Amino acid sequence: MARYKGPKHKLCRRLGSCIWGDKTCPSIKRPFAPGQHGENMRRKMSVYGQQLLDKQKIRMHYGLLERQMRRTFANAQRMGGVTGTNLLMLLESRLDSIVYRLGFANSMRAARQLVTHCHILVDGEKVDKPSFQVKPGMTVAIREKSRKIPMIMDGAENPPPALPEYLERAPKSYEGRMTATPNLETIPFKAETAGIIGFSCRSRKARFRFLPLTALRRFS
Repeated sequence: MARYKGPKHKLCRRLGSCIWGDKTCPSIKRPFAPGQHGENMRRKMSVYGQQLLDKQKIRMHYGLLERQMRRTFANAQRMGGVTGTNLLMLLESRLDSIVYRLGFANSMRAARQLVTHCHILVDGEKVDKPSFQVKPGMTVAIREKSRKIPMIMDGAENPPPALPEYLERAPKSYEGRMTATPNLETIPFKAETAGIIGFSCRSRKARFRFLPLTALRRFS
C-alpha cells in the first residue's frame, strides 16, 4: 500500500508547524523551512502557495496521497452544504483517525498500521481498510488476540487526557464508540479549509485549460 515514507520533522518545518502531534518536534523551536537559507528567506508567499500549503497540512496530517485526497474532496462536494466542513468530517470519520483519537495508537501512522494488520474490530467485525467510514453508534474495539501489543496496552492504561466530544471510551477499556458526527468545533485538528477549496478550483481550471477541444465539449 502506497504511503509517505519521507522525513516527518523536515516536512513539519517546511509547513511551519507540527502536523503529527509530537511535542518534541523541531518545528516548535524552528518554525521555518530547513536548509541554509530557511530562516532568512524573505520571499512573499503567493495566494496559490498559501492554498497549496493549507492543502498539504491536511493531507499530511491524515496520511493521504494526492489521489486519495482528491477522491475525498469530491465526496465532500457531492454531500452538499459547506465543502470544507464535509471534508474534515469525512477525514475525521476514517477508521485510522478514530483509532488514533481513542488513544490506541501514538500516531496516525501507527493507527493506520493497526488497521491494515487486522487488529481492529468495528461492531465485532474485522475491518482492514483505514478509509472505512465510522458512523455514529458504531463501536471500535481492539481484537482480543492483539491486546498484548505494548503500544495498545499503554494506550488502554493511559487514555488521552481529553477525548473529542464525538467519542466515548471507558477507563482501561479496549473499545470506544462514536456518539456523534464530527464538526469544526469538536475536531481536535484545526485546519484552514478555504485554502484547499480555492486550490482545487484553480487546479481544475488548469486541467481544463490543457484539455483538447473535443474533450472540453463533454464538460459544456
